Amino acid sequence: MSRLAIDHEYLLSILEKLLKIPSPTGYTDTVVRFVTEELERQGLEVELTRRGAIRAIRRGKCEAGARAIVSHLDTLGAQVKQLKDNGRLELVPIGHWSARFAEGARVTVFAENGTYSGTILPLKASGHTFNDEVDTAPVGWPHVELRIDALARNKDDIMRLGIEIGDIIAVDPQPEFLENGFIVSRHLDNKAGVAVMLAALKAMQDQAAETPVDIHFLFTIAEEVGVGASSIISHNIASMIAVDNGTTAPGQNSDEFGVTIAMADQTGPFDYHLARKLVKLCKDNEIRYQKDIFRYYRSDSASAIEAGADVRTALITFGVDASHGYERIHTHALRSLAELITAYAVSPVVIKRDFKETSDVTGFTRQPAGEAEQDLTPVVADEELGE
Repeated sequence: MSRLAIDHEYLLSILEKLLKIPSPTGYTDTVVRFVTEELERQGLEVELTRRGAIRAIRRGKCEAGARAIVSHLDTLGAQVKQLKDNGRLELVPIGHWSARFAEGARVTVFAENGTYSGTILPLKASGHTFNDEVDTAPVGWPHVELRIDALARNKDDIMRLGIEIGDIIAVDPQPEFLENGFIVSRHLDNKAGVAVMLAALKAMQDQAAETPVDIHFLFTIAEEVGVGASSIISHNIASMIAVDNGTTAPGQNSDEFGVTIAMADQTGPFDYHLARKLVKLCKDNEIRYQKDIFRYYRSDSASAIEAGADVRTALITFGVDASHGYERIHTHALRSLAELITAYAVSPVVIKRDFKETSDVTGFTRQPAGEAEQDLTPVVADEELGE
């Protein structure tokens, strides 16, 4: 086995710290600083792009043909759309999430002169006033408003508070770490993926793991709005694995336990050879896994490919129930993902042609195309038919 032992307490501790840092897309400076400090504490040098995407390289035996692991630091959130005459705020979402999950959420408004707490409420929030209308009101962002925990009876009061159109709003995660291993919180997408990467890195550092090529640990800041890893990929990266959530909803094969390996998302199939390698690593290292396809899903990998990066991409996920809502995961999946990352990082390079960006057909990959052998003896056929 090539997987490394994971510090489970560290994984949960760093996840809890990450969840406490608000980081809706567009307001990620604080979490970028936190992750940068943690990477430096583990002994890596860190590079930041102008806007704050992070690259930390753990050196291997070879710089060419590098491998990348990527998660995103940004989460869902909202912005102030209008200051309302009743002293409330009209909102628009950051990222794609339902106002159904926004109703009742506690939030933080980031104004120029400081923060304010508040609650997102339906327009008709009081049963004592609206009776059954509270149950029949439509669902959607035009049908909710933000009540600020400050003196705000009208638009002028809001303006005196210093709150303006465009101010960013973070939704409080309200995390719970249960004794049975379940974790319930908002923003597990993708604070959990970041925690998994940091735990995998710690295992590699603690155990002085040697890797055949450089490993790039990448953290992006705008995945929830489709930007993702489009501006952080360097030319010597040959393959990239995104770590994110996998939905455990009806009709999906994801699970809250083990690793869920995505075979495709809405942008198409992931790299055949890289996904196949990850499955083999799970089998060889006795890591529970399952495969899934996500029809309404994008990841950091998609944005990198669309930006023109010629890299092999794959997506490994922790199963999440109620994604982009009040999410639930299990620590078993987080540990399994961290183990798979370490096994992948130390595994030998099979496609050596990937050390160059372009070359001739020598060493180019092959995909099986021969006809499968079938055992159609009468005994086997009768047993399979239950006869």
